[in-house]
Amino acid sequence: MSYGPPSGPPGAPPPGFHPGSGYPGGPPPGWAGPPAQMGPPPVMSPPPGQGPGGPVLATSSVVADTTGVYEGAQYRIDHRDSNSILQITLQQGYQIKSRPGAMVAMSASVQIKGSMKISLSKMITGGEMSESKYTGPGEVILAPEVWGDIVPIQIQPNTSWSVGKDAYLACTANVTRSTKSQGFMKGLMSGEGFFVARVEGQGVLFVQSLGAIVRRDLRPGEEWIVDNGHLVAWSASYTMERIQTTGGGFLSGSHTGEGAVCRFRGPGTVYLQTRNPQSLGQWIAAQVPRQG
Repeated sequence: MSYGPPSGPPGAPPPGFHPGSGYPGGPPPGWAGPPAQMGPPPVMSPPPGQGPGGPVLATSSVVADTTGVYEGAQYRIDHRDSNSILQITLQQGYQIKSRPGAMVAMSASVQIKGSMKISLSKMITGGEMSESKYTGPGEVILAPEVWGDIVPIQIQPNTSWSVGKDAYLACTANVTRSTKSQGFMKGLMSGEGFFVARVEGQGVLFVQSLGAIVRRDLRPGEEWIVDNGHLVAWSASYTMERIQTTGGGFLSGSHTGEGAVCRFRGPGTVYLQTRNPQSLGQWIAAQVPRQG
């Protein structure tokens, strides 16, 4: 038996080839060729507000801003969200303010000055009566006293913010702080005392927390209830109320099945912290061995 190339003119199919006859590469009977356009099947997207695992709360989020520039200050927040530090680079003559004791390090070219503000409300509440001022050029590094996060809040002239008693860290030069009365019931139940810090002006406010910081933007008329030990800063109005808990006390300072909460009402924004200082203090005390 001998083997050789198939007979026939060049380019002709081998003998016995018939389209659709089963010859390798031959089209099946009736095949009209590939369609004009071919692509992957369509991807079905979930409806708005839904994710693969269910509803998505788009208005509740952990704030992720880490860098920014405002006038003569450039800032960066590193090591978020439990060991955050605030690094601010100041241009010549530009100034920032911070709570006392917040400075970690600074350039030798930065000038630091302390100032004291005395008011009846601060004397009554034991609030901070002084602040540190830093004047550039150079870099300043600030940090909270405990592990937690730092968040920048843009302060506009037409909006005032309330800040928790331990939440203020620093602010730019044209942001002002004062104290305002909450009224008897709010002061008694809110966990913030009878006076809270009121922040106004224009610039950037830096707040600190215990744990991470969560932001909630409220639509007009929308209500949101926050345990009173988790407040950081807010621009929405709120009322205090007591609610009954099931099976004992699970809210701040609640040991009798009844706890105090803040009912916020939009429009406005609320920043809260994921850890409660009072609850943390109680937990630490419980871990310390008792003497005797």
